[in-house]
Amino acid sequence: MTAMSKVFSGIQPSGDLHLGNYLGAIRNWVADQYVHDAIYCVVDLHALTLDIEPDELRIRTYETALDLLAAGIDPDAASCSSRARSPSTLA
Repeated sequence: MTAMSKVFSGIQPSGDLHLGNYLGAIRNWVADQYVHDAIYCVVDLHALTLDIEPDELRIRTYETALDLLAAGIDPDAASCSSRARSPSTLA
């Protein structure tokens, strides 16, 4: 049995997802999650460069994760997390 190649990709929760996000990345993520060892993440720490309140960033992070699930990211096939929730990020 050959090992699957790894894929890591993230999306910034800087606003509502749109058609460009879907066509440019998310539809590929949905297809690739079954042929690669896929890790997808909401890169919320990158959004700290925006003029945004912490509560709003938490809401956008949560909503972006929900949008990824609604678009077809399967938690049984791919890992999905937020960067701020990853212990290694804060080390």
